Amino acid sequence: MKTPISLPNLSILTALASSLCCIMPVLAILAGTTGIASNFAWLDPARPYFIGSTALVLGFAWYQKLNQKKQLNTKQPDCNCKTNDNITFIQTKTFLTMVTFLSILLLTFPSYSHIFFKKAENYAVTGQTSNFSQAEFTIKGMTCTGCEHHVKSEISKLKGILDVKVSYEKSNAFVKFDSSKTTIAEIEKAINSTGYKVVKNKIIS
Repeated sequence: MKTPISLPNLSILTALASSLCCIMPVLAILAGTTGIASNFAWLDPARPYFIGSTALVLGFAWYQKLNQKKQLNTKQPDCNCKTNDNITFIQTKTFLTMVTFLSILLLTFPSYSHIFFKKAENYAVTGQTSNFSQAEFTIKGMTCTGCEHHVKSEISKLKGILDVKVSYEKSNAFVKFDSSKTTIAEIEKAINSTGYKVVKNKIIS
C-alpha cells in the first residue's frame, strides 16, 4: 500500500493557506508590489481550520507510511513473486519528513515573520526641534504580526519618522515624526500603499 502522493502535497497547500496572509507582505516587499499584501486577509478567519486540516492530513499520511512499513516487515513470502522495489523519492519516508518540516515552517511563519522586516525599520535621528508630532492611525485589514511589520517598513521609509508602533490586534499605528519633514497625509499614503486602509487619523501631540 503506497502513501498517496496527494497527501503530502495537500498538507503543504493547507499549511501555506493558513499563513498566506502573513507570507504575502514579505513576498510583496521582495517583489516591490506592496499593495497586493492585503489581498489574502480574508483567509485569516479560516486559519484554525487550515491548521487542523494540515495536522489531519499529515497524521493520516504518517499512519499510512508507518502501517505500510509494518506490513512489509511482517509479510511472509509464500511464492516466487517479484516485489515492487521501484519506489519513487516522493513515496519515501524521507520525503514525508521533509514535507512535515516544511509544513511546520509554514504554519509557524507568523511567529518569526518579523525577521524579514527588521532592516527596513531605520528611524530618523534628528536634533532638538519643536516640530515633533505624534499621530494615531486606525487601520483596516491587518491580521497578523507580518502585517504590522509591513506597515512599519513602509512608514519608516519616509523622512522624519522618529518612531512607529503598530498593532494588528488594536488595528492602529502610533507614529512619532518631524512635521517639518513629513505630513499626516504622506504617512497615510504610505500605509495605504500596503493595501491596508487608514479609516481614521488624529493628532495626539
